[in-house]
Amino acid sequence: MKAKVLNLDNKASGEVELKDEIFGLEPRADLIQRVVTWQLAKRRAGTHKILTRAEVNRTKKKTGPQKGSGGARHGARSAPLYVGGAKAMGPVNHSHEYDLPKKVRALGLRHALSSKAKDGNIVVIDEAKSKEIKTNDLAKRFGKMGLTRALVVDGEFDKNFHMSARNLSHVSLLPAVGINVYDIMRSEKLVLTKAALQAIEERLS
Repeated sequence: MKAKVLNLDNKASGEVELKDEIFGLEPRADLIQRVVTWQLAKRRAGTHKILTRAEVNRTKKKTGPQKGSGGARHGARSAPLYVGGAKAMGPVNHSHEYDLPKKVRALGLRHALSSKAKDGNIVVIDEAKSKEIKTNDLAKRFGKMGLTRALVVDGEFDKNFHMSARNLSHVSLLPAVGINVYDIMRSEKLVLTKAALQAIEERLS
């Protein structure tokens, strides 16, 4: 699959070959969803917490005799059926993380990249560099290229480009080593530099 290479002035500066085994697959929504769910589960803090029966501040003294009252048998006031008692089976601190095979993760990334390529939402640029730190100038360049809600991926970001782009609310920057399915799918356009493209192909080949 051929793709045009643009510069930041939206002018063609050559062509590049996108490997079919990475960018030419028929996207599978189930694989992409599986990897996204795994990523979001890893991000959950897991700090939700209620007071258990051992922690709630209620008397543990038996409320009445075991037999002879004609009523039900009751123990501590911390029992869930009492007002002010503990909640039964409530949430406690724990991790939501679970394992996903490396092959499934890699395949999900391939399908996410193929999904963007199929929709024509991959833009390849020669390099992400700026001569000076000017956010407004970079915003105008991105506007000419039609980049809204874009994820820019590079091997190692130029300092001037990074500082110019970091205040653009519709642009996110990500090093090639951290490319992932969730960030790809939540962006409208995926902007890859030639260095990032090489790094992705080396990782997934």
